[in-house]
Amino acid sequence: MLTIAPRPPSETAHTVAVLAFDGMAPFELGVVVEVFGLHRPEVGDIPWYELLVCAEQPGRDLRVVGGFSVKAEHGLDALARADTVIVPGVADTRGEVPPAVVAALRAAHARGARLVSICSGAFALAATGLLDGRRATTHWRHAALLAERYPEVEVDPDVLYVDGGDVLTSAGSAAGIDLCLYLVRRDHGATVANTVARRFVVPTHREGGQAQYIEAAVRPVAEEDDGIARSMAWALDRLAEPLTVPALARAARMSERSYLRHFARRNGTSPIRWVIAQRISASLPLLEAGDGTVEEVAAAVGFDSPATYRHHFTRALRTTPTAYRRAFTRAA
Repeated sequence: MLTIAPRPPSETAHTVAVLAFDGMAPFELGVVVEVFGLHRPEVGDIPWYELLVCAEQPGRDLRVVGGFSVKAEHGLDALARADTVIVPGVADTRGEVPPAVVAALRAAHARGARLVSICSGAFALAATGLLDGRRATTHWRHAALLAERYPEVEVDPDVLYVDGGDVLTSAGSAAGIDLCLYLVRRDHGATVANTVARRFVVPTHREGGQAQYIEAAVRPVAEEDDGIARSMAWALDRLAEPLTVPALARAARMSERSYLRHFARRNGTSPIRWVIAQRISASLPLLEAGDGTVEEVAAAVGFDSPATYRHHFTRALRTTPTAYRRAFTRAA
């Protein structure tokens, strides 16, 4: 039996409360603990998060998928005083959310807390009515059921996560990593989020949506993947330069046709879309630093024009470079 002890309280840390319950999958709880619960000397003097693991009945052993149990030290009252409340995937997407949990989530939101769901945790948020009239997502396997049970929710099954400002939802379990890193980026900026992502050994921002994972077959690693990895490393060293499919294929020592096929199989997107995503990611610390105009940032990361940069930036992050700089410079 694993007992998750509370961290020492902090007067300045942002408090994150995560809900634990019988029948939960441990991965999603582990993601939240990994991102918000670990001590992170690598981020310097930034006050890190205070993590509270909460349950409807604190102190009780909660059975977890995999044959073990956890024990939460805090009750639902901790949700009401948290700055961010995270709900992992529910045990039964067709079951009813306990009324006490619904009431606690509503109270937390009314007090100003940011509500977040991972995977089927969206069903718990939908039960509160707080997703009505909003765009939201969940695992693609549950999207149709979520739309059926809660017709007032605008369910988008194609994205990894949806930022609704005060209510955020993510797709499957691994997309919870994406959303948690996004929250760190919102709170502390891209540089800190990149630091946490490096410790996770994952990208800070993944390009594409859930469609690339639907019924995708698990495949063995082919020899050609060495060339794909080589071309990606080559491109990352040259983001400010013109990057074309022929040039990337040459770096991989593959034909263009073969390169396109193997790149898509490995990454779930096209080479050019991947390059665009890397350029946008590289631009975030430059925007936060506040040095240089948006036009200069666009040129520094390889976009051929500020208009092209603004177009792709807005499409990827649903905000403009100027608005991002304004928001995240304050956060940093």
